[in-house]
Amino acid sequence: MKNYLLKNLTDTDIEKLCKRPKMDFTSVFGQVQPILDDVEKGGDEAIRKYTSKFDGVDLDEITLNPDEATVELEPKVQAAIDQALNNIFLFHKHQNSMDLEVETMPGVVCRRVAKPIERVGLYIPGGTAPLPSTAMMLGVPAMVAGCKTIVIATPPDKNGNIPESIIYIAKRIGAEKIVKAGGAQAIAGMAFGTESIPKVDKLFGPGNQYVTAAKMILQNSEAMVSIDMPAGPSEVLVIADKTADPAFIASDLLSQAEHGSDSQSVLVITEDADIRAIEQEVELQLNELPRKEFAEKALSKSFIITADTTQDAMRFSNLYAPEHLIINTADAEKLAENVTNAGSVFIGPWTPESMGDYASGTNHTLPTYGYAKMYSGVSLHSFQKFITMQKISEEGLRNLGPTVETLAEIEGLQAHKNAVTLRLKKLKTNH
Repeated sequence: MKNYLLKNLTDTDIEKLCKRPKMDFTSVFGQVQPILDDVEKGGDEAIRKYTSKFDGVDLDEITLNPDEATVELEPKVQAAIDQALNNIFLFHKHQNSMDLEVETMPGVVCRRVAKPIERVGLYIPGGTAPLPSTAMMLGVPAMVAGCKTIVIATPPDKNGNIPESIIYIAKRIGAEKIVKAGGAQAIAGMAFGTESIPKVDKLFGPGNQYVTAAKMILQNSEAMVSIDMPAGPSEVLVIADKTADPAFIASDLLSQAEHGSDSQSVLVITEDADIRAIEQEVELQLNELPRKEFAEKALSKSFIITADTTQDAMRFSNLYAPEHLIINTADAEKLAENVTNAGSVFIGPWTPESMGDYASGTNHTLPTYGYAKMYSGVSLHSFQKFITMQKISEEGLRNLGPTVETLAEIEGLQAHKNAVTLRLKKLKTNH
């Protein structure tokens, strides 16, 4: 990991460090568009074709009904999933917004009501290992919000099977279908709908560049579908001082780096921290990792910054806007109050990112690539729409009508003015 002194960096240097590696989607869009077109026209058959081509699996049925599947998990695994599900459920249940009602002036009542997005598609990456945690993070808020149709898509194994842990979670959250497909073809299947896949209104979930490209294209297409957020490679920023255990810091940096070679781990330490001890711990733990190769590549693109104070470190973090922010300092609680840009924050020495990734209750589907400056992570509200309503009484029309008439007149919209004027005249006639 490269080392920098914060006080020696110019604004341009800092800007460069905060800039993520460019994602060039030009060629990817070219590869993904024909797949989307094929699935739109060919439906199930097109998905079968691409699942055979990319995953080496020939499927008879491309979907699975979770209710009809039997699952037998090891008791230890089921207990872990149940506990995580419960914590995630409790945290998201408490996000349930109270419907809002305000009388803005006598006789003028405005309301806002939350309604679930009716049909949602949850993409769960497969790759080298199943990701039941992502199924929980997306499935629980969809269930709490009251989404009527929940569709899960995840790549099958070489025998065409879906991991039992995913099926178990699908049952618990009331998913209607599991699509046995991954990549752009799975995203397209949910966006357009096929003979066996229900069409959805919003797509959620992380994925590789092909999945991301498919989501980006489809949200601007005739598929009439929205997406959760733009996504880039996963990342963490750790703020640490002399009180932080070097082994803890190293494990936090590596837990992010092992995600993949394009992940980024950033460490911002104060001058009193023992940088050599941290680097030795990173080397020691790295050599023990099964995914050492991925982590090593990620670390080669990562860096360490030494700051004078924890406040300086926090200022850099807010400029970087990390997906995950770990604050492991003596003043961690106080420092957390100064966070303005971060996907999710982990406070104190006993709060590794892994807790939020799996089971504390917060959501792990978060904005990456600096998007934490303007996007929130997935929450209950991601699965809801907010509809405003208003009701005007006779008194309200008399009080506010003349204002609306004036404003409509300024804009030259006579019919708008008439809609008020006619009613005011009617009131005068009636009285």
